[in-house]
Amino acid sequence: MATQPSNIKILLAKLGLDGHDRGIKVIARAMRDAGMEVVYMGMRVTPDQVAQTALQEDVDVVGISILSGAHMRLIPRLTKALRERGIADDTILMVGGTIPEDDVEPLEKMGVRGVFPVGSFTTSMTEFIIENVSRGRSTPQA
Repeated sequence: MATQPSNIKILLAKLGLDGHDRGIKVIARAMRDAGMEVVYMGMRVTPDQVAQTALQEDVDVVGISILSGAHMRLIPRLTKALRERGIADDTILMVGGTIPEDDVEPLEKMGVRGVFPVGSFTTSMTEFIIENVSRGRSTPQA
C-alpha cells in the first residue's frame, strides 16, 4: 500500500550562509499543499542543528536547500551528524539548489537520495518523497 502524503513529515532547512529563502518557502508550501507535515527551520542553520531537529521531530525526510555552492562541504557534515544520531538510514536526505551535474554522484555516495538542481519542479520532489517513503516503510524490519 502506498504511503499517503498526510503520513509524511519533512524537515526543510537552509544550511550555511545563504541569504535567499524564497525557493525553499515555495517548496514548503507545495509539500503542505500535497498534504505533508512540514517543519521549516529557516536560514543559516548548522548540520548539527538539522540532525538534532530531525531526530526530535522524527521526520521521514530532510530537505536541504543550498545556493551558495557549499554543498560539498556542508552535506558531509550533515550526513555525519545524522549517522551520529542513528537516523541516517531511516531518514531520506534530499538536497536542492545550485548543484553542478558533476556533484550529483558524489552527493549520492555520501547518502543523499535525491538531488534537485535549481529549476526542478515541486511535483517531481513530491513524487520522489512519496515513492521513497513508501519504499522505506514497506521494507521488512529485522
